[in-house]
Amino acid sequence: MQLFGVNAQSNYDKWLEVRGKIGYLAAHSSAIGHLPKQHAKSIELAYRFQTKGSKGWHRAYNYPTVGVALFVSSVGNREILGTYSGVFGFMNFPLLKTKHFALFGKIGAGLAYTDKVYNSESNILNVAISTHFNTRITFGLEAEFNFRRNAILLGIDASHYSNSAINTPNYGLNLPFLSVGYAYRIKEGSDSIARMKSQAEINYWQFGVVGILSAKKVFPTGGKHFTIFGVNIFARRFINHKVGIELSFDSFMKQSIFEFQKEVPKTQADIIQLGVFLGYILPFDKFHLVTGMGYYVRDKYQPQDFVYHRVGMRYVFDNGLNVNLVLKSHWGRADYTEFGIGYTFKK
Repeated sequence: MQLFGVNAQSNYDKWLEVRGKIGYLAAHSSAIGHLPKQHAKSIELAYRFQTKGSKGWHRAYNYPTVGVALFVSSVGNREILGTYSGVFGFMNFPLLKTKHFALFGKIGAGLAYTDKVYNSESNILNVAISTHFNTRITFGLEAEFNFRRNAILLGIDASHYSNSAINTPNYGLNLPFLSVGYAYRIKEGSDSIARMKSQAEINYWQFGVVGILSAKKVFPTGGKHFTIFGVNIFARRFINHKVGIELSFDSFMKQSIFEFQKEVPKTQADIIQLGVFLGYILPFDKFHLVTGMGYYVRDKYQPQDFVYHRVGMRYVFDNGLNVNLVLKSHWGRADYTEFGIGYTFKK
C-alpha cells in the first residue's frame, strides 16, 4: 500500500528554555537506603524546534518538538554522590494543544558525568555509581502556557542514571522531579505547508538476525570484565506509523555465569541461555525505540530471574543493516548493554 504526498500545516518555531527542578533520590533498594540526605536540585538550559511535517512520523505524532539540553544537578547527597552534569536529547509529544496551552509527553536520553564514584578507600558508601560517565534516561509530562513569544513551563519527570553494569557496584540512581521554567521563542514561523515524502507502508512481516557483543562485571567489586555473546533471530511488523511489534528467539552466552556457583563444573554449552522475547516498537522513520519482556526457556543455572527486559534504540539503514544499543535488565536491575549489528531481510 502506497502513501502519496500529503499536505500538512506546521510551525517552524524555535525556542530557548531554562528550568529549575527540585526532587529527591528514590531508594529503590535497601542497599542504597543510606544515600538520600538532601533534596535533589537541577538546572537545565535547552534548545528545541518544531518538526516540519516532511516525514510520516511527524504527522503521526502530531508534530512533536525535538531538542537538546545541558544540565547540572545534585542527586540527593553531595558528599557521597557528588554533582552530575551533561547533555541529553529529548522529544516532546503533544497530548493536548490550544492557542495558549499545550501538554506534552517527554522522553530523553544522554550522557552524564559525576565527580564522585565508588572507591574502596575514600568513598566506600557510594554503592550506586562506580563510573564517572553514565547514561541518563528521562520520562515526564510538561505543561506549557504561551503568551506571544514567551512561555511558562511546569513539569514532572523522572531520571535514571546508570552505567549498565559495565562496572560494579551499579545500583543506579532514580530521581523524580518537579520543575518550573521559562521559554522564549527566538524564531516564529507562520503556518506553512510541508509536503510529506512518499513512502511505502510496511504492512508485512520482516525477518532478520542480530549479533550481540558486550561485557559486564559482577560482584564482588573490583573483579574482571566478562565477555558476552548473543544472537537474536527476529520477526518484526509495523501496524502503523506509531506502533510496531517484534518477536525474537534469543541466545546468550555470558562468561560471567562461570562465577556463579563456582564449585559446579561448567562448559561453554552449559552456560548458553535461550529465551523468547515480545517487544513494542515506537518508530520514527528508520530510528526505533524498543521495549519489551522475554522469558528464558533454557537457563540451566538461573543466576538471575526467569524473565528479562529490554529498553533501547535501533537504526535501520536503507540497505537493511541494523545497529542496536539496548539495555538488558531483570526487573530494573541492569544486566548489560547490548551492542548489536544485524540485517533485516526485505520482503
